[in-house]
Amino acid sequence: MAKMHLIPYQVEEIEDTAKEIPRGIQMIQAPDVWEQANEGDGNVIAIIDTGCDTNHPDLKGQVVDGKNFTSDGEETDYSDGNGHGTHVAGTAAAAAKEEGIAGVAPNAKLLVVKVLDENGSGDYQWIIDGINYATDWEGPNGEKVRAISMSLGGPQDLPELYEAVKRAINSGIPVVCAAGNQGDDRHDTDETAFPGAYNEVIQVGAINYDRDIAPFSNTNDEIDIVAPGVDILSTYTDQKYARLSGTSMATPHVSGALALVISIAETQFDRKLTEAELYAQLVRRTVPLGYPKSAEGNGLVALDILNRFENLFQTFNTAFK
Repeated sequence: MAKMHLIPYQVEEIEDTAKEIPRGIQMIQAPDVWEQANEGDGNVIAIIDTGCDTNHPDLKGQVVDGKNFTSDGEETDYSDGNGHGTHVAGTAAAAAKEEGIAGVAPNAKLLVVKVLDENGSGDYQWIIDGINYATDWEGPNGEKVRAISMSLGGPQDLPELYEAVKRAINSGIPVVCAAGNQGDDRHDTDETAFPGAYNEVIQVGAINYDRDIAPFSNTNDEIDIVAPGVDILSTYTDQKYARLSGTSMATPHVSGALALVISIAETQFDRKLTEAELYAQLVRRTVPLGYPKSAEGNGLVALDILNRFENLFQTFNTAFK
């Protein structure tokens, strides 16, 4: 059987130190809603990837639990021999401390599900088991996973993988997946990777800081949303930082955004929302960029857009009194 792989990504630069809110996190307006969302407090994001460097100062205390499904080491050892999983984890939920970087949802917690080895490849069964583990996981205080983040993909549409994804979604957990980096810079040709191409998941394409679709970003009729995915600064192994490019980097912007959206919307509705409702709340917070739907879906995540509309509307109404 074919293996599942990390979606190929580009390492732009590795740095020893960093002290900033990365540009991508600012671009999706995360800091503008941190106060309203209490920075995503109380929400657990499952990072299904190559593991995580839990000793990184920006990730210490962010990881609540985890499990290794690969043949690398014990099942309790979900350390990251690759770097990719640590980078994704940092974008979703690095702690916003005096030093270091901030993730999209700095008060959210991470469940590390290691399903890919140090070379970034894994058996489909590891992925399936990892998704089921994240779906069933319960913390010591009854916490459940609120979003699953998968920056991986393969060419095979395996029925068992599809069933595991649908099971997570039917349990109320949005599943966020990278679109893939086989793009040819044309929006009228389809490139697909699974699980991203499943209709039920939130498939994420990548843009650069000029709001252009990244030339490598897959395009197809199941793209849901786009987020920054070029030259993304985040945490890396050996307690370093790295700038990476790929739809892999766009994906945790969206899973982190969901943690913030959940905190805001469930406070407003005063109840737990279904997966479909959470998707609707996320999509309400997007802006179209003018590309075909096959490239951008609903557009770029813009977490503060509703507040900005409200302020605009109040100004508009005042003018007519």
